[in-house]
Amino acid sequence: MKRRTFLQAGSALAAATALGMPRALRAAEEVNLLADTWPSEGDNPVVEAGKFAKAGSWKIGHSHYGLAGSTHTYQTAFEAEYEIARSKDRVADYQFRSADLNPSKQVADIEDLVAQKVDAIIIAPLTTGSAVEGIKKAKAAGIPTVVYLGRVDTEDFTVQVQGDDFYFGRVMAQFLVDKLGNQGKVWVLRGVAGHPIDADRYNGAMEVFNKSGLQITSTQHGSWSYEDSKKIAENLYLSDPDVAGVWTDGANMSLGVLDALQEAGASTIPPITGEALNGWMRRWNDEKLSSIGPICPPALSTAALRAAFALLDGKPIHRNWTNRPKPITDETLSQFYRVDLTDAYWAPTEMPNEKLLEYFKA
Repeated sequence: MKRRTFLQAGSALAAATALGMPRALRAAEEVNLLADTWPSEGDNPVVEAGKFAKAGSWKIGHSHYGLAGSTHTYQTAFEAEYEIARSKDRVADYQFRSADLNPSKQVADIEDLVAQKVDAIIIAPLTTGSAVEGIKKAKAAGIPTVVYLGRVDTEDFTVQVQGDDFYFGRVMAQFLVDKLGNQGKVWVLRGVAGHPIDADRYNGAMEVFNKSGLQITSTQHGSWSYEDSKKIAENLYLSDPDVAGVWTDGANMSLGVLDALQEAGASTIPPITGEALNGWMRRWNDEKLSSIGPICPPALSTAALRAAFALLDGKPIHRNWTNRPKPITDETLSQFYRVDLTDAYWAPTEMPNEKLLEYFKA
């Protein structure tokens, strides 16, 4: 997808208005969910105005794939809680469910939210199939669903807000190709097996790697876990320490790899792809590492809630949205790294500084 700035989007809207764009489409173009997030290009229908409009205070459900492994999952919950608190005059009840990385639990969680007759459900799916039946039941009950942080194998959702994870994986792979002069051995550490984000990032990376001169000597699932990835890297280094670069699709895994290499006595640390995790950015900054940090904002949960609010307000809204921030580089690292916050913080955020200090003060 081509990246649009808000200025470009505004200019496009003004031009389209002058040319007689239908009023509903103009109104849909005016919905803003999150920075660096735009209606996806291509076939992208608009949910008609008023279809899910509901007066009064709402009951909102949230099915999350699991508060486990990466601290990113916890911050998505914090971001959503803050948005709910900001909207307390409109939200009477907020029901959060964590599937704990268990597909069967996510099925049960969504069924429970449907049974409670919530007004809308936002869903971060564990796998492409774990939320499908729940989404179908919600649709049958007339409950709108907003999917974020992972795609699903159904078109029965109402709106989806997704990161461009193909781009995420590609930009990291291209970073290694460029840094290594298109030669050398590379380890690939993937996230949670079966998760749609991991699949998209890996496929994006392989589009680059398959056309490169780099040699992928190991591909394993680190499950977005520091501990799992550290063990993998320890074993890999013992068997073949001649590694030129490491591709990971999560910064907790990057930290695990880094610590494993340092503890094993590696004379040099190869380029390791990272992410916008404060703990990784601290090491990147302080130890002058070679890295890149694509961004998956935890506030995608906030964007999903805003989409749900737009539906319940009766606004027309595009069905598909793409989030695609520029990756963090050596030149922009200082704009995202927070020395005053703990390693658990992820950038960027929709929460105010006082809330960040409440959760993440160093």
